[in-house]
Amino acid sequence: MINPNAKIIAVDFDGTIVEDAYPKIGKPMPFAFEALKKLSAEGHRIILWTYRYGKELRDAVDFCESNGLEFYAVNKSFPEEEFDRRKMSRKINADVFVDDRNFGGLKGWGEVYQEISQGKELSKKKTQQRSKNKWSKFFK
Repeated sequence: MINPNAKIIAVDFDGTIVEDAYPKIGKPMPFAFEALKKLSAEGHRIILWTYRYGKELRDAVDFCESNGLEFYAVNKSFPEEEFDRRKMSRKINADVFVDDRNFGGLKGWGEVYQEISQGKELSKKKTQQRSKNKWSKFFK
């Protein structure tokens, strides 16, 4: 069965799936592999979106595969995409980006899973209203 609420999820590697030990492979972050495998099983497309390239990228992909996680695509929006920097941006197309460098940091993988799986993501309007209320006192 196809999940009509499936999302394209771009996930960083260092500091997100594993502890940051670049160029080495860090220890897995708690529940990262479990959450990502479960999201994939629910029909979400998982893209590895990382700074790594060459041997370091292959090592990261191999490490994930050895932990039972396969990606829809790696450093591209879809598997068949051919990157040409003269014609397109390096930024990929995704509904959700999970990265330890997010503004506010990385949430725990349990919370990431719950928000994506159960559609509990905050609407843009709610986020903007919360932000306005929280920070307006600093700009008066």
